[in-house]
Formats: sequence, structure tokens, C-alpha cells
Amino acid sequence: MRLVSARLVLLAAVLVTVSACAQAIPGKPVAGEAVTKGTVDPGFIRGTDGGPIDQLAATAITDVDTFWQEAFPDTFDEPWQPIEGGIYSVDTADASAKPPPCTEKASDVEGNAFYCPSADAIAWDRAALLPVLKDRFGDAAVVIVLAHEMGHAVQNRMGITPEAERREPQRFPTILTEAMADCFAGAFIKWVNDDKSEHLDIGSDTLDSALGALITFRDPVGTSASDRSAHGNAFDRVSAFQDGYQQGTKFCAAMSTENRVFTQQAFTTEDDRDRGGNLPFDEMLENVTPDLNLYYKALVEQAGKQWTEPKSTPTEQEPDCSGDQGPVAYCPADKSVEFEVEADLPELHAEIGDYATGVLLASRYGMAAMAAVGVDLEGERAATSALCLAGAYTREVFTRQKGFGLSPGDLDEAVQVLLAYDYAARDATGSAALGPGFKRVEVFRGGVFEGIKACGLA
Repeated sequence: MRLVSARLVLLAAVLVTVSACAQAIPGKPVAGEAVTKGTVDPGFIRGTDGGPIDQLAATAITDVDTFWQEAFPDTFDEPWQPIEGGIYSVDTADASAKPPPCTEKASDVEGNAFYCPSADAIAWDRAALLPVLKDRFGDAAVVIVLAHEMGHAVQNRMGITPEAERREPQRFPTILTEAMADCFAGAFIKWVNDDKSEHLDIGSDTLDSALGALITFRDPVGTSASDRSAHGNAFDRVSAFQDGYQQGTKFCAAMSTENRVFTQQAFTTEDDRDRGGNLPFDEMLENVTPDLNLYYKALVEQAGKQWTEPKSTPTEQEPDCSGDQGPVAYCPADKSVEFEVEADLPELHAEIGDYATGVLLASRYGMAAMAAVGVDLEGERAATSALCLAGAYTREVFTRQKGFGLSPGDLDEAVQVLLAYDYAARDATGSAALGPGFKRVEVFRGGVFEGIKACGLA
């Protein structure tokens, strides 16, 4: 978060193109479930060692190809043309390994997976990328990355070629083509979840973990959307994936700079850049709680009801005033908001960023607003409304001209905390929570893009 001057921060869509899509990434190992019902012989992959990683990759590539055999004619009214230039697995730890197309040496692939449009080929690093993805995010992360690369092959068949991108950079910026590939990957995963895939089975819990890979592939915080190398922040990338999952390939194919909203932004002050867009925990609380009060006061009074500012109460331990709501709780009995300041909340703040704190507080203040207008505070519907209201508040602070506003990276922090924890999506008793994380992000996005009308508060 930051304090902003009188400069309007817009949801901008001015964006453009690079070749490699993935890079070696940090992350904590997870116990990712296997997503294969049966593996495919990787013999068709050039340079394969026949091992488990390439078996998983071969399975993913095979089923993605089957998906496009069905989806491409339906989307573009033309037959699907399979990859002609080959599928390449590269052992970047082997100095003698042959380089795939679009590279001069095997080490050029290190930490990457990419589509080579000039050769119509897909390649990946089987030493330093795919096994890292598998270990840290589970098998589904490997599938999503390869589905994304196949999405670029689809774009090539649509006529979105490097020549077209160079000729019309404002029409086909990199951030748009990357979002489209994420969208195509989401459409494929929905097809898998609809049990249409012969070899893959990706459940919602597995998907939550795999989406962590998209978050780590985000651009460095503070990268401008107009940067020629911009691929998108985590919020935009997960949004594109979810849009593909929900809307399908025709929606993805129609994406353009005219109809696609991107939230990625550069730092506007040196102080914000030096802090990485994060306020210290105490300073965040000092600024966000009065801001939340003013936002929800206006919302409740607009509904013709009276707003009473919730008492803001720090606690040394997790609040227990009304069930288990996590490190921040709305307490209906005395209409207060309690927040834990010794362990969990400051730890989340330090680990994820200051807007992890902001989202949790915004959802509990949302509960206070719901109470003020007479909305039931119990059950999944209540949990959904509170989370949506946190998104609507986020919309407000993202677009305001002055005062308390979002920094680059804050929306990514929101995605991270929502995928990993259900705190912001619990009801006022803590007994009902919205899940999985994929759904929580979807509801939050509804508030961000549609505002209060998406939240069912009236």
C-alpha cells in the first residue's frame, strides 16, 4: 500500500512480446497429487531420457493436442494443425545436449519452457524447470505450463505471429498474448475437470497449488504494463486463466487491448519503490482501518442505514470472540473488529505483503457493513459477500486519485493470501468458509471488476 498524490491510477491496457515464458522460480515444496490416470510413452519427444518428468510432459502434450483437435474447429471453424516442428526436452545440465529450435545452445533453455514460432516447436528444460515445478507446485503445474505454451501455438495458427507483433505492437503486445495463452490453458483445464481428458485428472485442490506457479511467473513488482517484456502480474495472469476456465476458448480468442483490463503498474514514487510497495505492519494498520471505516460508512449510508464505526481491537492471540475466523475477526456481540498483532497476522504481512493484511481486514469490515444493513452473517452466502466486499474495497483504493492507495504488487498479494488461506472467506462464526482457493479468487475478482453490485449487499 502507499499514500498517493493527486495522480489518477487507471486500470491500464497498454502493453508487448518476448519468447520465453517460464523461468526457474522460488517456492516451498508441496505434496502435489499425481494428475495422471495413465502416462504416455515420451518416445515422440526429441531429446527425451524417457524418465518420469518427460512421461508427465508427454501425457500433458498428448491431451492438450486432443483438446485442440476438438476446440480449434469449434472456435475458428478450421481444422487443428498439430505441432510440425517437434517437441523438445532439453537436459540443460548436459553441456553436450543439442539445442532446440530458436536457440544456439542447450543452456539457452535453462529455466525455461517456450514455443518457437519460426519452427512451430515446443521446448522445455527438463533439468531445472519441470522438476522444480513438480516438486514445488505438483504435477498440475507442469501441465498448466505446457498448456500455456500450446496456447502460443494456437496464436500462431490465428495469425498472431512474430511478424504481426512487430508490425502492430499496440495490437499484439506481449502482455496480451501471454494473457491469451493463460486463458487457453484455463479452458483446457476446465475440459480436463469435465472428465473429457483420457490421461489427466486435475481436482480443485491440486489446481490451487498449481496456480502458485502462475504467481511465481509474474513480472517483477513495479514492471510497467507497457514494458516490451511485460508478461503480467499474478492477478492478471490468474484472472486470464480463470476467464478461460469459465468462458472457454472463444472468449480467449477474442481478447484484445480494447476489451482486456490489465492491472499491472509501475511504481510512481521512489519511497514506494524502495519499500517494494509494502508499508510496515503498524503503519499499515494505522492507515487501513480508518480508510475501511470511511469506505463502509459511505456504502452503508448510501443504502439508507446507519453506520457505527467498529471498535478496532488488537489482541495478542488469535481472536475468539465469534468462532474461528482466523487472525482477524468481526465480533457481532459488540460490533468490533479484533486483529491479532503478535503472531499469525504480522507473519502473513511479512511473508506475503501488506495487502494480505488489507484483504483480511477488508472482509471483516465488510461483515460489519453487512450487519449494519441487516444481512445474515452466517453461512457460505455470508462468507461470499464478505469476500466480494473486500474486492469492491480493493477496486476503490486501486482507482482513487489521492489518499490511501494500492501499490504495484498489492493485487498479487491478495491472490496469494486467498489461494493459501480461507480466512477472508469465513462467515462471522468461522464455521462456514468458501473454497477452494480458485473459487475465492473468482469471488474477489467479481468485487474488483464489478464493484458492490456483485456482492449481494442490498
